[in-house]
Amino acid sequence: MKIRNIAIIAHVDHGKTTLVDQLLQQSGTFRENQHVVERAMDSNDLERERGITILAKCTSVVWNDVRINIIDTPGHADFGGEVERILSMVDGAVVLVDAAEGALPQTKFVVAKALKRGLRPIVVVNKVDRSDARADEVHDEVFDLFAAQGANDEQLDFPMLYASGRQGWADYVVEGHKEDLSSLFDLIVKHVPAPNVNKDAPFAMVASILEYDNFLGRILTGRVEHGTAKVNMPVRVLRTDGTIVETGRISKLLAFRGLERVPVDEVQAGDIVAIAGLSDATVSETIASPEVTEALHADPIDPPTLSMTFRINDGPLGGREGKKVTSRQIRERLFREVESNVAIKVTDSNETDAFEVAGRGELQLGVLIETMRREGFELTIGRPKVLTRINEETGEKEEPYEEVLVDVDEPYSGVVVEKLSVRKGVMQDMNPSGGGKVRLTFSIPSRGLIGYHNEFLTDTRGTGIMNRLFSGYGPWAGAIPGRRNGSLISAEDGVAVQYSLFSLQDRGTLFVSNGEKVYVGMILGEHSRENDLDVNPVREKKLTNIRAAGKDEALLLVPPRKMSLEQAIAYIEDDELVEVTPSAVRIRKLYLNPHDRKKNSRQKSA
Repeated sequence: MKIRNIAIIAHVDHGKTTLVDQLLQQSGTFRENQHVVERAMDSNDLERERGITILAKCTSVVWNDVRINIIDTPGHADFGGEVERILSMVDGAVVLVDAAEGALPQTKFVVAKALKRGLRPIVVVNKVDRSDARADEVHDEVFDLFAAQGANDEQLDFPMLYASGRQGWADYVVEGHKEDLSSLFDLIVKHVPAPNVNKDAPFAMVASILEYDNFLGRILTGRVEHGTAKVNMPVRVLRTDGTIVETGRISKLLAFRGLERVPVDEVQAGDIVAIAGLSDATVSETIASPEVTEALHADPIDPPTLSMTFRINDGPLGGREGKKVTSRQIRERLFREVESNVAIKVTDSNETDAFEVAGRGELQLGVLIETMRREGFELTIGRPKVLTRINEETGEKEEPYEEVLVDVDEPYSGVVVEKLSVRKGVMQDMNPSGGGKVRLTFSIPSRGLIGYHNEFLTDTRGTGIMNRLFSGYGPWAGAIPGRRNGSLISAEDGVAVQYSLFSLQDRGTLFVSNGEKVYVGMILGEHSRENDLDVNPVREKKLTNIRAAGKDEALLLVPPRKMSLEQAIAYIEDDELVEVTPSAVRIRKLYLNPHDRKKNSRQKSA
C-alpha cells in the first residue's frame, strides 16, 4: 500500500485536533453508529481538562488505497520539543492558521523547523466561518512568514486551502462547495512525497516517541527508515555515537489503524510503527538489525530556558496526603520523565533532597508537577529561574529573551505597555487588529514574564490574549522588580478559625478559608503593605458569661483567593515555596521558623 506521512502543526487553539476528528470521520475510520468523543486524539485527562494538546500522537486513515499516517502535535511553545522530535518521522506538514488571528508566534516556530528540514508544507486557513475572518490577509501574512524564514522557491509555492474544521469542509476558494475534506485528502496524496526509504537494506529506525504500558513495558514509536521489521526478530539499540545500549528482540509490532494500535507480524520501510520488547532504549536512539553498526541521524533539540527546584515536602503536613514522599521516589520519577521527554533536563541540586528540573517554560513544568501530584507525589517547588549563559566572544552574561504578541482592547493597551516596559520589555510593533483591538509585539527577557500573566488578565479585565515564543539569548537586562506586597504568615499550628480570619481580612487578601489546616511559616494571604506580617489564624473567641451588645453579630468572610498550581508558582518569590500534594496546593516560606527567616535576611543584607 502507498504511504504518506504528515504532521499537522499550528499555534495553540487553531483547530488541529478538531480537524483530525473530521479526517478520521470522513475517511470511514468509524462505524456510522460508533460513539466518538470530541477531540478524540486528546486522550490524556489533563489534555481534556485544559482543552490543549500536550503529547504528540499518531493516527492513520486510508484514502483511495493510500495510507495516510497523521501526527497531531501540541500548539504551545512550551511543548515545542514534541514537535521537533516528530518532524523527523514525516515527509510533509499541514500548517493550520486561524483565519482571524493569523500567523502567531508558535506558527513561526513550527514553520521554521519544518522549512529547515526541507518539508514543503500545505497551508490551510482554518475557521473561515468566523465572523471576523480575514482569509486573504492571512494568506499574505503566511507568505511573508515563509519568506522571512528563508523558504526556497519550491516551499514558497505552497498549495493553499480554506477550511472549517468544525463544519468538516475544505476548498480552494472561500466561496467553494463546502461539502467535505476530499480536497485536503487529494492534496495530501498529490503534494506530499512518498517516504524516501531503502526497503532492501537491513532494518533500522529512530525512536521518536516513548511511552509506558502496564503489560508491554516500554513502547517506542518511530518511522521504519530501512528494511522490514518482523515480530521476534533480534535487534540492537545504538546511541548517536554508535555505542550499543542493549540487544534484544521485538516482542510486539503495533501499527496505527485509526485510533487503535493493531498488532501486526511485519512492517515495511516508510510506515510508522510502535515497538515493544526493549528495556533500555529511549528517544533519538536507533533500533536496528544486529548487522547495522552506524546509528541513524537524529536532530538535536533546542536547549531548555527555565528551571525549578523540586524538593521533598519537609513541612509539618508532609506525608499525610500523598503516598510517594521520599527523595528516591521523586528522583526515579523525574529521570523516567527525562527518558520520554527530551526537552526536560534533571540534575542533582546543591541542596539535600532536591533536584533542578529544566524545561521550556512554566506551563511544561506545571504539567509535569500536576501529573506527579495525581500520581500521589508530595513535593515542594521553588521559584522558576531562567538559565543564563556566558557569551564566549564578549565574556558577558546573557539570558533568554522571548517575543511576545499581545492582542488587547485599545483602552487597556496603555497599562500593558507600561507594565511590560517596567519588566524590561521593548515594544517592536503596534498595529490595529480590527474590532477595537490592538496587536502589540515586544521583545522581553523571560525573567520579566514570570508571574506576569495573572496581572495581565486583571489589567485587561480578562479580555487580553498573550502569546510568547523563545527568540534567543540577549544581554542581561539587570534587576527586574518582583511582587510589591508582602505576605501574611501563620505564627501558629492548627486549624484556621472564622473569628480570627475575620479580623485578618483588613490586613490583606486571604488565600485560606475557615477550617483549613495551617502551620507556622505557611502563607495565609497577601499583605496590603510591602512587609511580611506574622499573624495568628487559630485564635478563637473567648467565651465568658457576660453578654455583649454585638455578641451575635455575623462574621462574614470574603471568599478567599484560591490559586491554581501555575498561579501559585508564578506568585512566589525567592524565599517562598509551593507545597504540592494530591489534595492541596499551599504556599509557604522556605524557612518556616521566624527566627531562621530573620537570620537569613540579615545574612543577605550583610
